[in-house]
Amino acid sequence: MQKIVTNIWYTDGAAQEAAEFYTSLFDDGKITGSIPYVEDAHGEPGTAMVVNFELAGQQFTGINGDASAKHDHAMSLLVNCDGQEEIDRLWAAFLGNGGKEIECGWVADKWGVNWQVWSTEAERYVGGPDKAGAERAVKAMYGMKKIDLQGLKDAYEGK
Repeated sequence: MQKIVTNIWYTDGAAQEAAEFYTSLFDDGKITGSIPYVEDAHGEPGTAMVVNFELAGQQFTGINGDASAKHDHAMSLLVNCDGQEEIDRLWAAFLGNGGKEIECGWVADKWGVNWQVWSTEAERYVGGPDKAGAERAVKAMYGMKKIDLQGLKDAYEGK
């Protein structure tokens, strides 16, 4: 069992829907269990109060709560994508399901959960050994919503 598990708070009973959506985005994604509401609880008896799921070997818990807590991009889930194709696929999925672009690779899904859709390839440019090139790449990244690896590379190389 994973010692530290990210617990994501959802309003309007959306934990099950969110878990199903997230697990559809990752080949190894799966719902691993749930805890239903019982009589005299804060939700409809029999519906999910808590949903446990796994993405890329990482365990998560979705819990249905009230509207007292809000998500913001100070806490986000970082996805290290294999390349531009995966960045594009995930970005489109989050936006197409009611999400909102933020900046620098951040996107909020329709439930307000913030994701950083990133690639370790980008780190070659924004953290590369050529200090001037890295600075150009970081400045280019600041102008992006979705990460554009070719744009970062071009900025790094001074093109």
